Amino acid sequence: MKRKPAIYVALVCSLLLTSSFALAANQANEQERIQTQEQEHVYGSQMMTEQERNEYRTRMNAAKTNQEREQIRMEHHERMKERAKEQGVSMPDSPPPSRGGMGGGMGSGMGGGKGKNK
Repeated sequence: MKRKPAIYVALVCSLLLTSSFALAANQANEQERIQTQEQEHVYGSQMMTEQERNEYRTRMNAAKTNQEREQIRMEHHERMKERAKEQGVSMPDSPPPSRGGMGGGMGSGMGGGKGKNK
């Protein structure tokens, strides 16, 4: 009868190990998705040099919290507004909404649900 507890322990350990690998892979995929999204959507990128865009991405990727990323976004937007004014280009007064985070783009596919069932 001593074999049953050992089998149960081994089974539970293998399940925990498998789920921790899945969780780590999911976190890595989420980080990669956010990084790709940031690379594709640098606000005011048309007025920035490649080096400035890379520095912005580096700062965003290094931010540890959503609050830090939001602060970086707000500072960046203010700089881009100043630059746009110097160049005679108009930009919105407020920055665009954040696209990052868990599920940030979920459900906003083709059409975003607007105009359905009219």
